[in-house]
This record gives sequence, structure tokens and C-alpha cells, in this order.
Amino acid sequence: MAWSSHRRIILTASAAFVVALASSIGALEPQTAATMRKPVPDTDEAKRREGQAIFRYDTFGDEQLWTDVLRMHEVVATVPPATALAVGLKVDVEALPAAVIDALKRGQVDLTNPAVTVELLRLNAVVGVRGTVSEGGELTRVGITCALCHSSVDDSFTKGIGKRMDGWANTDLNVGAIVALSPALDPATKAEFNAWGPGRYDPRHHAFDGTRIIPLNSPSIPVVLPPIYGLRNVGFETFTADGPISYWNSYVGVGQMGGHGNFRDPRIGLDIRQTPDLVTPKLDALLAYQLSLRSPAPPKGSFDPVAASRGERLFSGVAQCASCHKGPTFTDVDILNGPSPQVPFLHEPAEVGMDPRYAARSATGKYRTTPLRGLWQHAPYFHDGSAADLLAVVNHYDRLFALNLTPSQKADLVEYLKSL
Repeated sequence: MAWSSHRRIILTASAAFVVALASSIGALEPQTAATMRKPVPDTDEAKRREGQAIFRYDTFGDEQLWTDVLRMHEVVATVPPATALAVGLKVDVEALPAAVIDALKRGQVDLTNPAVTVELLRLNAVVGVRGTVSEGGELTRVGITCALCHSSVDDSFTKGIGKRMDGWANTDLNVGAIVALSPALDPATKAEFNAWGPGRYDPRHHAFDGTRIIPLNSPSIPVVLPPIYGLRNVGFETFTADGPISYWNSYVGVGQMGGHGNFRDPRIGLDIRQTPDLVTPKLDALLAYQLSLRSPAPPKGSFDPVAASRGERLFSGVAQCASCHKGPTFTDVDILNGPSPQVPFLHEPAEVGMDPRYAARSATGKYRTTPLRGLWQHAPYFHDGSAADLLAVVNHYDRLFALNLTPSQKADLVEYLKSL
């Protein structure tokens, strides 16, 4: 099959590059519990579809950070698809023309050619990255979307290339390594970002005010990129429960992604104002879509149902897990019954055996009980990824609460957690 010289590029790899700061934190003026509880009907298909488009494709004008300040378009234009895949970028196979897919199958696409990365961006096939490509094939601007950190692909074509899975944390994504490629950053900052590792990001390290990157806290303390499926009826959804989903989306969209908008929270001393606001008007539709994302069921055969049944009894009994992980969301049912509508029910770091440093940089200073949704899918666990697997989680609480569980009891608990 014949391809024109510049466009015969394409695919393999989550290509392009770019990306970065965005991930786990958001914000706008702290919202009331009543606002957070406002129901988003599943039947509102138009708003859900609008939110899906925002989640997948809207940069909120954050090219002002990624292009104008970080100059990532210069970097992306030199990155071959194989390298892009290696740092965790994903490619949406459904965005690729049939001819490109056929060429990939035939091995006729040069994955070492940076021009292929640019072509993938022209096709809008790189998950979470948007690029503007001139008629002559030059990448002139680049920005990122929510999907960069909170979507993956099913690898149905090959690793890193497949159908989108919105809501899944991209645990392969090396945000720090990507951002560290920026020619605008000093060596010390690059070294700090490079130390994060795949699937981690520090949302408390810095913010962008529309003109410059503002330092917030040092040294950097990265946390794992969380999944965002299964959020309906959870309440105060983030690690430290600074606010409801739309608060978080605003903080990320404006302060972390670098979108053109407004964010203010006096609790953390951040006040960003930009006109026009390209973020706030889109929060309702974005919320509608996020609340429609269901937790993935565990794959068939991925856990022992008999052992899981025993583990369920332990979970509610001697292991004491259900004292915090309650109800259908497996989190504190009292989360919305804190001291006031704006303050949820939370835990001191020592109470749950967690490192207090990240919480100390938040608006609450505490941690919320994590809802147990799709656990089989998103290791490592805890906000800092300190538990490599579910057995490590069980061992942590066994030590903390002196439960004295036997090895077989721990194994049964793990099987139950894998079934959720």
C-alpha cells in the first residue's frame, strides 16, 4: 500500500509525548455538601456525552503551559513512537484509519520515526494529548486533557494500542520523565521529576497561574495516579478529601494541567484568575460523565470464589475491615457527616498508619477511607504506592491493629479484595 511520504507514519505507540502535570487533584472554591450530592441522572445522555468529549479532548487552553512555557511541542516533534510507548503514552486504535491499521499489521510503519508521532497527533489518536499540526507536517502547539492520566487502552492491538478505557489510572505513564524533557526546566527540577517513576505524580509540588509555574511544597512527594471510575455516591473522593469531584477537577484543570480558568482556595493559599474561564463552565458535564464510569468487574478466573467467601466473613468479622469500609462503596458511610457540610469525616495519618507528609500539604491534613473499587486493577496501593500488592495491604493493617491473622486468613482476605 502506498503512503504519502509524510503521512505514512503512524502508529505504534502511544506516541507523541507531551504531558504531564495533571493527575490527582483539583479545585475551585470549596463547594457545599449539598452541591456535591446533587444527583446526575444516568438518563442525561446528552450531558454525559458532552462530558465525555470534555474528558477526552478538551485541553481547557492549557497549551499556554505545555507549549508557551514548557515548549513541549519542540520535544514531541523529536520523539519516536517507540519511545512514547515506553513512557506510558497510549494510542486509541479507533482513531486510526483502516489503512494505517493495516500498515501496522504488515510492519510497514517505522516506529523509530518521530514523524509518526506527529502524524498520530494529527489524527488525534494519542490518548490525552492534543496537537496542532501544520499542512507541512510541523507540530506547532500541544496540550493535554483529563484522559492523559485517567484513561488507558485495552491493548487489543498491541501493548499500548487499543480501545479506550476511561476512568482507569494510567499506571504506565511516567509523567515526571515526560515533563523533565522540557527545555524550559532547570537541572534540579528535572532530577526531581525523573525520580517520580511510572504511575506517580505530585499535585502539591507546584501550580500554574497562567503565566508562570508557582512552587508550592518541597521536596516533592509523589502519589499514585488514582482510578476515577466508581465514584457515584462516594463523596469527597480524593486521598485527603479536600473537596468534591468538581473541586478536584477545577484544581487539576487550572492549577495542574494549566488550563485557562479560575481557581481559589484560601485553605491552601491559592488564587488563580484568568479571563475567559474555560474550565468552570464545563465542570457539570465533566462530572456527569465521570459519575457514569463503572468499576470494572474482575476477570473471570482471577480469584478463588470459595476463598473469597471465607475472606468476606473475615472482612466483616475478625479482620475489622468493615469498621471503615462499609456499604456498597466500601468507604466511610459517615464521610458526608463530618463537623460541617464542607468538612468530611476523616482520619489522622497515625490512625491508619500512613505517612503524614502528603496530608500535611493538603487542605485537610488528614486522609479519607479509600473506597474499595476495582482493586484487582490498580496496584500499587495507598496514596503513596507503599503497598505493592493486596497482601502488603493486609499485612499493613494486621501489624497496625495487631489482628494476628494467620497466613491462610490473609490469603482469603486477598481473594475477597480481588473480587470487589
